[in-house]
Amino acid sequence: MSTESKAGERPEGITPSQTVGPFFHYGLTPGEAYSHVPVSADGHVAAPGTPGEKIVLTGRVIDGAGEPVPDAMIEIWQADADGRYAHPRDGRARSSNSFLGFGRSDTTADGTYRFVTVKPGRAPGPGGGEQAPHILMAVFGRGMLKQLFTRVYFEDEPSNADDAVLALVPADRRSTLIARRDGHSFTLDIRLQGEGETVFFDV
Repeated sequence: MSTESKAGERPEGITPSQTVGPFFHYGLTPGEAYSHVPVSADGHVAAPGTPGEKIVLTGRVIDGAGEPVPDAMIEIWQADADGRYAHPRDGRARSSNSFLGFGRSDTTADGTYRFVTVKPGRAPGPGGGEQAPHILMAVFGRGMLKQLFTRVYFEDEPSNADDAVLALVPADRRSTLIARRDGHSFTLDIRLQGEGETVFFDV
């Protein structure tokens, strides 16, 4: 049987779900899986000397069956330790221009992601109030046509109780957004489906 296909037709045996990535993993987060690709995405967001508390943010990406997702990609965007963003819309002076607040990490064989950054400060929020310190996170994965958006809050922050966005989340699900501290490390697992599913936001 010929393996050639007519224009506009999929080769026999190829389904739509099999044609969706994870090509971003190859091109954007080569890491150990594709070490021959000259692209770096090691999760280091804060350069040495960046003001603020240096922290590690880590966790695992887990699917609906409780299995690790080894080829996901995580992006984060955050304010600096003073609650200021490296963005033209935030015109406030920053204490360091070396901190861009953006990072990208792949997941390892056991689904682990890892970032080295600084703990963000309180940034302006809706209605002129201040938000609790948080990190914005986007999750990309195999078979996902669109990324998923969530937030990472910190368990040691009293201001969580006053955060307008966190208040929109049912109380029994807020724990899926709150990273647990262990020294200078914070851990938050991302569950894509099923029991304990992470809260994701429409953006």
